[in-house]
Amino acid sequence: MQKRTGRHVVYLMHVHLVFVTKKRGKIFTSAHVEALRKIFETVCKNFESELQEFNAEQDHVHLLVTYPPKVSISKLVNSLKGTSSRLLKQFFPEISNFWSVSRSKNALWSPSYFAGSVGGAPLSVLKRYIENQNRPL
Repeated sequence: MQKRTGRHVVYLMHVHLVFVTKKRGKIFTSAHVEALRKIFETVCKNFESELQEFNAEQDHVHLLVTYPPKVSISKLVNSLKGTSSRLLKQFFPEISNFWSVSRSKNALWSPSYFAGSVGGAPLSVLKRYIENQNRPL
């Protein structure tokens, strides 16, 4: 993984995100997944972030995103979910008729999500590294 730089920062931050459809409805087809990839890539660029990996099943998606320290994960997630829901329903109007969406006030995504930090050294190695710093006397 390549370190990234900002004006006053060097960083290497990744987050694994998982979004689940409302009521675990099995909504997504191959065409939906390709559209979602493009939407997620655009939203990430707007946040000066990058979609590193993406895949989906019928009822959930996985994203691996590299992001700068100034980005709030919750704001990024809100934009990813909100924009994808709106645009996917515009591109594929039949999604609004799907049972899990139509019975949920037109919501595509469950309000919850998973976010996990990834990459870098394992926690045990990092803890040892910090413990072994030469503390001034």
